[in-house]
Amino acid sequence: MSATTLPNLAELAEALTATVRNAGAAILEIYRSDFEVEHKDDHSPVTAADAAGEKIILADLARLTPDIPVVAEEEAAAGRIPEVGDVFWLVDPLDGTKEFIKRNGEFTVNIGLVVDGRPVLGLVYVPVQDVLFGGFGPGTAFREQGNAPREAIEARRPPVEGLTVLSSRSHANSEVLQGFLADLKVAEIVNAGSSLKFCRVAEGVADIYPRFGPTCEWDTCAAHAVLDAAGGSVTTTDDKPFLYGKTPSFLNPSFIARGKAA
Repeated sequence: MSATTLPNLAELAEALTATVRNAGAAILEIYRSDFEVEHKDDHSPVTAADAAGEKIILADLARLTPDIPVVAEEEAAAGRIPEVGDVFWLVDPLDGTKEFIKRNGEFTVNIGLVVDGRPVLGLVYVPVQDVLFGGFGPGTAFREQGNAPREAIEARRPPVEGLTVLSSRSHANSEVLQGFLADLKVAEIVNAGSSLKFCRVAEGVADIYPRFGPTCEWDTCAAHAVLDAAGGSVTTTDDKPFLYGKTPSFLNPSFIARGKAA
């Protein structure tokens, strides 16, 4: 499949709004119960919520775009990874499982579409806050809070008082981070979980999210698309394009997510 045969991205994003909300509702049911925590082969935690959310998303993607392969976190963990070409989905039904287990609310549902190595559509839903972030091309980034009207969002340029830096609560590497920040004017460092950090940059309340720990492509794709749509960017630490389709592992290098350039 080529980019020219893709469904209309705006229509697809609209259709998938219900999908991420439905997956989030299923996840919240388990979140509010006395759930059990298991561990995958890589020792990362997993709950029934991961599987419940992924089942809903995969069913809708199979209906909406049956010809586009889907790489989903729990399917991948089970060894079920389809062959991918220039166009494929990346799904993380519950990014921030550690935050889910801690019950701090900072976990997200993520659906991202990759075309020619780049994220072109992304939806990120925060179930506990009932906030949905989305984007499907330059200038299309939006935020929906509950039943309120959809709002356009935009990344900001670095403020004169200094950068608001986002750091991963669960994978902080303070020595490397401090080295990276040494030559920057920093106003504050804020800890947060999951792909929500990209969205904080996209909505203009933070400026930069440096990540020096391991992630997989499904962790970042959807929120990367939102940030791109909001005028921000994601690059490798040596300022090269941050691309997708790194088979067979789908592992990401370290990266820097930023708002608008000064």
